[in-house]
Amino acid sequence: YNNDRISNKTKNMSPVDYRTHVLAA
Repeated sequence: YNNDRISNKTKNMSPVDYRTHVLAA
């Protein structure tokens, strides 16, 4: 679980996509 990689990926996500990604994780 690479926080830096996740941060870079979610940086381009919309708030909804970010929340969905976190909830799914």
